[in-house]
Amino acid sequence: MASDGGRKQFWKRSGAKVPGSIQHVYGAQHPPFDPLLHGTLIKPGSKPPTTPVKLKKVSTFQEFESNTSDAWDLGDDDDELLAIAAENLNTEVVMETAHKVIQNHSKLQEQHKFQEEHLLEEKQEEFAQLTSMACGDNRLVKSVSEGHTSSSLDNASENSSMQRSQSLPQTSTPPLTSGMADYSTSVTPALTEREASRLDKFKQLLAGPNTDLDELRKLSWSGIPKRVRPIAWKLLSGYLPANVDRRESTLQRKRKEYFAFVEQYYDSRNDENHQDTYRQIHIDIPRMSPEVLRLQPKVTEIFERILFIWAIRHPASGYVQGINDLVTPFFVVFICEYIEEEVENFDVSSLPEEVLQNIEADSYWCMSKLLDGIQDNYTFAQPGIQKKVKMLEELVSRIDEQVHRHLDQHEVKYLQFAFRWMNNLLMREVPLRCTIRLWDTYQSEPEGFSHFHLYVCAAFLVRWRKEILEEKDFQELLIFLQNLPTVHWGNEDISVLLAEAYRLKFAFADAPNHYKK
Repeated sequence: MASDGGRKQFWKRSGAKVPGSIQHVYGAQHPPFDPLLHGTLIKPGSKPPTTPVKLKKVSTFQEFESNTSDAWDLGDDDDELLAIAAENLNTEVVMETAHKVIQNHSKLQEQHKFQEEHLLEEKQEEFAQLTSMACGDNRLVKSVSEGHTSSSLDNASENSSMQRSQSLPQTSTPPLTSGMADYSTSVTPALTEREASRLDKFKQLLAGPNTDLDELRKLSWSGIPKRVRPIAWKLLSGYLPANVDRRESTLQRKRKEYFAFVEQYYDSRNDENHQDTYRQIHIDIPRMSPEVLRLQPKVTEIFERILFIWAIRHPASGYVQGINDLVTPFFVVFICEYIEEEVENFDVSSLPEEVLQNIEADSYWCMSKLLDGIQDNYTFAQPGIQKKVKMLEELVSRIDEQVHRHLDQHEVKYLQFAFRWMNNLLMREVPLRCTIRLWDTYQSEPEGFSHFHLYVCAAFLVRWRKEILEEKDFQELLIFLQNLPTVHWGNEDISVLLAEAYRLKFAFADAPNHYKK
């Protein structure tokens, strides 16, 4: 537009179709035109426009501009809005309110940062105190690096969640210090209120001069917290005395005694009398679980010594396949006393030799205590297992006759799948983490590895009744029972299984005729 006259002619020709026109389109999505709300857009006394209105010939661009909001003329709109704001709002009030908002936001940020730093300092102080209180019996306790902590503090204002994950120590498998839970107990995000309460009860019980073993069994029946499991297992198995003052001397004496056996007997493994025993042990160890452990030469060496010494010291049974599995839970639990990483991700040979010797001796004595209660499982012809499988068959026939009859119709014998359940204490049927949880209860229950295990096996079988009844073939049934889908099982599944087993024991243990036809 070269001149005002040209601009006027342009707008007069296209006045009814210009973009940003103030005329309204009425329909289902728009309310009726309200003169009260749109009084500034129409003159008093005029009717709401329903059709396009042509501009008067005397109208100018300035008049049109004052009555329109042009979508392309953003600068004018901004100026107009600012002018309206200046007329209707008190500038001082606006500035004062904005200042308060900014000030409050800054205070909240400072408070949040202060709380994060204060919480971190408390955790570090607690960790330092517990570390200094740890007994000096060759335990390896790892701390948080200062550089790692400072870098987390620098990033606190950027991402508080990132700060927490970086500033806390790794707690996948925390160290244990003489039965006392370590620092990570109070800061592990996954620790629920109930778990924290249970852990406090264990700590209080283990902190006394004489541990009440009956109370410890009651607490341990429902599972032992990972931080106190090593000391709890040693007490429950009878390896350590209840008196705190006697424990260190007992550990030293028993460890010395074990390595005296090693010095006396282990060199005879190649003798003609013991060659068969040692060869069978050497064959069975690569079959144990978890795979990462059995592939480590240091672990193989330790297991060979433990199993060979036990076989020589127990000539009535000697070594029998399956005993090799029973060392693994003790070894894994006791090694967690010295490391933070998961055992599956840890190189055992990186531990000091003295620590490995302690773990080896402790595992040997605790396994021996376990086998003392079920040794008839491993004597000639394994009469203990034969008897337990027969009792399992009778028990299931009373608990769930339909499952029992289904197995009988397809000629599936209990000995074909339950022998391994008794021989390996279900270690081949559930993941190692579940076995460890299971053994918490077994060591808390009278005759847990022998008598109570029978009811656990019965509950375990009935747990799969739906899948068992769906199988209509001998081969498919046997394959299923020997490869049960428990790979994703956790503590909750084991707790449900143990609860059902306890119910069965309560109903049948004191009335053996109940499961006899």
